[in-house]
Amino acid sequence: MRRRDFLAAAAASALPLACRPKPEFPFPGDLVGPDLALGHWLRGGAFPDPDRFEPVSVLIVGGGVAGLSAAWRLAGGGFDDFRVLELESEAGGTSRSGQNPVSAFPWAAHYIPAPDRGNHAVLRLLEECGLLQGFDAKGDPVFAEETTVRAPEERLFAYGQWWEGLYLRAGASAEDERQYHAFFQEVDRWAAFRDRRGRPAFSIPRSRSSDAPEALALDRLSFEAWLDARGLGSPRLRWLLEYACRDHYGSRLDTTSAWAGLVYFAARKQGPGEDSRPLLTWPQGNGFLVEHLRRAAGDRLRCGVMATAIRADKEALLVTAWDAVRQQRVGWRAQRVIFAGPQHVARHVVEGLQAARPASARIRNAPWMVANLTLRARPQEPSFPPAWDNVLRDSEALGYVVATHQSLRDYGPTVWTWYRPFTGPDCEAERARLRTLDWPACARMVMDDLRRAHPDLEPLVARLDVMRWGHAMVRPAPGLLWDPDFLALASPFGAVHFAHTELSGLALFEEAQDHGLRAAEEVLAALGHRARSWR
Repeated sequence: MRRRDFLAAAAASALPLACRPKPEFPFPGDLVGPDLALGHWLRGGAFPDPDRFEPVSVLIVGGGVAGLSAAWRLAGGGFDDFRVLELESEAGGTSRSGQNPVSAFPWAAHYIPAPDRGNHAVLRLLEECGLLQGFDAKGDPVFAEETTVRAPEERLFAYGQWWEGLYLRAGASAEDERQYHAFFQEVDRWAAFRDRRGRPAFSIPRSRSSDAPEALALDRLSFEAWLDARGLGSPRLRWLLEYACRDHYGSRLDTTSAWAGLVYFAARKQGPGEDSRPLLTWPQGNGFLVEHLRRAAGDRLRCGVMATAIRADKEALLVTAWDAVRQQRVGWRAQRVIFAGPQHVARHVVEGLQAARPASARIRNAPWMVANLTLRARPQEPSFPPAWDNVLRDSEALGYVVATHQSLRDYGPTVWTWYRPFTGPDCEAERARLRTLDWPACARMVMDDLRRAHPDLEPLVARLDVMRWGHAMVRPAPGLLWDPDFLALASPFGAVHFAHTELSGLALFEEAQDHGLRAAEEVLAALGHRARSWR
């Protein structure tokens, strides 16, 4: 320590307690989660080879939902000779979760829409988790009651009080109502659409969607332009639809493809004129599903290991990596690799990929901030009662979900998970902004937002932790989703196969799972294993 630093520290420690600066907040917290610096270290250049390369048939790089789904598929087919590498200390990606003495809670993704009878992969997963209870008289799946979001599901804070639902009907004009119904008539029309092969215009996962010209034409327009063309300018309707874009994609009406804007509504409907499918959730959000997938990987999963290079060598792939836990270089000689990370990482890791596939540079990922607030008790609620999803209308944030909602605990301690996408047009600038925010700045942003609805909140907060996601969600920009060069990014590059939700252009659990299963089945076929598709 330099002399002046020592003297400054000594002087500070000698100050009477009464003279020391008072902490801004009466509760502790921390920045947790993805190591932003470690991820950027990958761009630093060449990494030397390890002393030896461990042989393995299949190496999965990335332990998010796509990578874990690939492992689930391989293990489910009786194929055991694989490993999964995950950069972070915990697998799951944006479906990670946490736990404290009050409750489990999500760190990002926190629900899935109840799948229809044709979504075989998600149904299989839910059945393995003990949540699929059978099928009704129509053949539609029935799920365990405790996992279906109970009422009240949503509420909106506006004009100084809470209102039921997310569309603000209080004070709506006749024209507002007309436009609201006109929009959902369009949604019904698309929900009823079937092409000559019987495929719907919109489906989740999107691999089941139609590529009919009239559906693909939607992708060439922004959602804003599509609404403008139909005279749908009601501020109340526009707020609801932009909220959907911010919530699902971290984007705005003008930076979202009309195809992506409509899939949010049409793919969730059980049929034209019918309600959207119910949502399935858990206290830990999609971390519940991650835990099941992680068990399939077992001890073949290694966290804290960052792949630094993948290159062809005769009839194999050489994968070099840095083991941050053991602080050493490691490597594998694999017959096949499933790269289950984002393309902006793949470009730096897979030799020759960047030059061969320039379309990957078109992908933009929105940064997010997620905070978990552990509360000693609930704030007073003079208007509509607390819901699972609680949204403040005049806010850049998306509100919060309540971890204990499904447990019927409507009083006492709880955990709120608060979400804030950074939706500016320049994702790089938004990411740089996020990196500058330390814990006090993040806590200030959270509390300033929530105080408007809960002025008595601060004394009830026991702890506030923040996770910064630099590349949280792929943005489905106009013209991206059905571009042939973009779709080709999912195809193998030599013996490297790709699996990640951004290959769909939609940041959804179902999309990540679908790509993981596809890549695993490509690998099984390449290695001569006959495997029936789970998709």
